[in-house]
Amino acid sequence: MTSTNDAPVTPYDGCGRCLLGVRRLSRVQAATSSPARQRDAILDAAERAGGHIIGWADDWEVSGASDPLTRPKLGPWLKGQRGPYDGLAASAVDRLGRDVLEGLRLAKETNAGRLLLTADHPGFWDLDDPSQEIEFNAKLFGAQIEHRNIRTRNRERAVQARTAGEVAGRPAYGFMHVRLAHGGKVDHTENEPDSAATAREFARRLLADETGRVTVDSEAARLTRAEVLSPSDWSRVMYGKEPTGGRWSGNVIKRICLSDASLGYLTHKGKAVLGPDGHPVRIAPGLWDRPTQAALTKKLTKAPAGPRAAKGELLLSGGGFCGICAVRLYRSTTSHKGGILPAWACKARTDGVKGSEECPQPVAPLAEMDELTERRFLAEFGGVEFMTRVWEQGNGVAQRIADLKADRKRLRDDRAAGLYDETDDAEWFRREYARMGEELKAAEATPEKPAGWYTVPTGRTVAAEWQAGDNVTRRELLAEFGVRVLLFPARGPLKRDPRIVLTTTDPAAEELADVLAAAPAHAA
Repeated sequence: MTSTNDAPVTPYDGCGRCLLGVRRLSRVQAATSSPARQRDAILDAAERAGGHIIGWADDWEVSGASDPLTRPKLGPWLKGQRGPYDGLAASAVDRLGRDVLEGLRLAKETNAGRLLLTADHPGFWDLDDPSQEIEFNAKLFGAQIEHRNIRTRNRERAVQARTAGEVAGRPAYGFMHVRLAHGGKVDHTENEPDSAATAREFARRLLADETGRVTVDSEAARLTRAEVLSPSDWSRVMYGKEPTGGRWSGNVIKRICLSDASLGYLTHKGKAVLGPDGHPVRIAPGLWDRPTQAALTKKLTKAPAGPRAAKGELLLSGGGFCGICAVRLYRSTTSHKGGILPAWACKARTDGVKGSEECPQPVAPLAEMDELTERRFLAEFGGVEFMTRVWEQGNGVAQRIADLKADRKRLRDDRAAGLYDETDDAEWFRREYARMGEELKAAEATPEKPAGWYTVPTGRTVAAEWQAGDNVTRRELLAEFGVRVLLFPARGPLKRDPRIVLTTTDPAAEELADVLAAAPAHAA
């Protein structure tokens, strides 16, 4: 058994008093000494009770109100997945749990014949003794009341901060809080360069895609492969903690794209907080503007425009087709020089696909198809300067007009509900409504510069992008140029030379297909 966080352990010896040390903290800060204090208290209590520690279940950043079976470190022990032990040892009852129900779940370990020891009680707990049972339940109830009071105070502080237009809690992805003094109050919020660049790039890629192959899920897979910190790990690193290796998910990317926090607004539950003037409270420059968010919303809330992106990491996953029956190729194997090699093959006739009754089901080694695909694609497109589509935000006049009309409607609805019947309130309503009317009139008089796309050179060639990327990136390049790969039989009446042909999905580009098909074949 190894030690955890410098906490000593001894091997399990079946003595009947081999204890599991249970440590927990809801929040871990660099300056805290609680882990060390809990360790010392547990070791001292175990020594006085004649027991010894054989392992540690250290759940940091875990609420005391959580189900013990779901705690990352303690749960596997309780489920019997970490080996035998004779009981649990904690520094205090509230380290076991801050909820009566969850604390009693741990107390049931004594019903299974296991010991229960806490440093705030002399010796092992005997919960069959009514007086000790009352004491244990009283400690649990006190911990629950304290936890509830803490949550109430935190909620009140958060409400006060929102009402005052101040930030409370951790920043949204792409932003960082700036404090003028260490541990002091947040002075202002600004864009965090690395995460903001990541967010703008996946938003750009999502908006630029017209094939339907770039989705929130494919972007999540791309960022995970590139080992870009996930938002949860990014937040941990921002606060001086070690990342846990969390993965990106499509839902996380979608939430970032659609949240008002990405516009630089103070938010509550993903929606902008309104200030005294009825407008959203801005705390930082946005990652993008309202028209861009509107475009992202439209893009991400409608059905995919094209085929789903292939999930495999092979170059021709989802992109290779039979040249005879046009059915998608499948992974297979083929014999080559006395060995078995991975290959791409047509299985349409075997699978009973209609129209494939006479297909000879061509097959080719995977490496050969990859090499020929790369050679012929780069021969045709490698020297082309890679272009990218960039979203120009425009001046957002249309969205500004829509926002002002929505703000005025909210005021009218509140007035109709009787919220501004008092004299002072009625005067404020008339003043704010008139001010919004002036802003709306000025916005309507401003010529609109609509948001839209324009194409700019990147300074990199297609060949450079191809060589720098992985197979998933290369698949995107093939799709962007409308290229797909056809496999023909190497022998028989339907054979074709070359047997591997690159063609285009654009029906108007027959000349391009001829050029690609005529590209020199790989020499034997």
